[in-house]
Order: sequence, then structure tokens, then C-alpha cells
Amino acid sequence: MTEATELAERAGDGDPRIGLRAVAALRRLLEQLEAVQVRSARNQGWSWQEIAAELGVSRQAVHRKYGRR
Repeated sequence: MTEATELAERAGDGDPRIGLRAVAALRRLLEQLEAVQVRSARNQGWSWQEIAAELGVSRQAVHRKYGRR
């Protein structure tokens, strides 16, 4: 199993402590994956508008989050 799959399974655990820890870990993993994909898109010449459209957010939001990295 992958780390994400294991975390997703733990997120549904009946013990809130286990579930919440897994949710937090998934959130961190998702942020890392998003940053990698945004960087890849920018390196391939994508505009902030194109990236924002794929993420379902505004151009300003994605630029504010990743524009200075």
C-alpha cells in the first residue's frame, strides 16, 4: 500500500485521534503534491490562469500562494 492509501484508511478510523492525525498528514501530503505540480506547470510555461483553472481557484489565489517560491 502507498502512504496516501494508508493515510486515507486511517482517516476513517473510529478513533478520532487516529483519524484526525491521518487527516492532518493527508493535508500536508496534498500541499506538497500541489506545489510540485504547480512548479512543473510553471516550468512548462503554463500561465497562472491555466493553473488556477485546473485547481478550481482564482488566478490571484494561486499566484499569491506560489508566485514567490
